[in-house]
Amino acid sequence: MGDESQVKVPGLAPTFRHIDDPDVAWQQVKAVRNADGSVSSVWEKWLAFSPEPQYLSLYAKWDPGVVVRRHGHFSPHVLFVIEGDMWCGERHCPAGTHIELPLGAAFGPFVAGDAGTLLFEVMMGDPRSWGDDPDAFHRTLTARGAEALPDPTIELPAWLEDLRSRWVVDGPEP
Repeated sequence: MGDESQVKVPGLAPTFRHIDDPDVAWQQVKAVRNADGSVSSVWEKWLAFSPEPQYLSLYAKWDPGVVVRRHGHFSPHVLFVIEGDMWCGERHCPAGTHIELPLGAAFGPFVAGDAGTLLFEVMMGDPRSWGDDPDAFHRTLTARGAEALPDPTIELPAWLEDLRSRWVVDGPEP
């Protein structure tokens, strides 16, 4: 057994949040225009966002049919499908699916199911993402008659730079 006196920090206590806490707002983080002209988005509530050690836990709501590009994160990442379903590449992920994404791996593109998707996600380190196989994203959008919209403005903590502008939304990356 370990020596808990080496890890215990006097005065630290758990932080409790509820999905309806008024100080935790929904943020629109991604959007696509569907073939019928409607917009589907990814919405997130960041429940815990820590600079040291870095981690992010969030509750996500994906509108029906939203498409999310294939990507990885600068940290290990886990997600759990609470309600609805989605596709991760060719893999169907119904409610109850747990996905572990090791550091250095990529997943997607994702497509939310007809009823949308509710997720719980945790990134254990730098939560920002990097792109992989942009052509797969564009093929998925084209197959659905959808188009990527510019990333909405989000409110990141001051200690973290938004890297999403590195993504190309109007065509395949070179």
